[in-house]
Amino acid sequence: MRAFLPAILACLALASVLSGWLIAAAAGGSTDKIAAPASAPVTAAQKSAGPASPVDNDAPARHARRTACLKEAKARKLVGARRTAYVKDCMGAP
Repeated sequence: MRAFLPAILACLALASVLSGWLIAAAAGGSTDKIAAPASAPVTAAQKSAGPASPVDNDAPARHARRTACLKEAKARKLVGARRTAYVKDCMGAP
């Protein structure tokens, strides 16, 4: 029984090495021969895309507000439907 686990681990290691070789062979040999995908050069207009949309900037604030509401609901020992209603009401408040 003691030799069973190392034998399984050795087989798994050997299988992973062989599968790596097979994948490399299917891909065309070495990674030097694989052509990189052609991409257009990045222009200055693409680099300066401008500020993120308000929706993107609002997500962390909503998460922080929801976390604060959940902590307050826990402090008030609300459970079930009352907790859900409290959190929804708290999130709706500015």
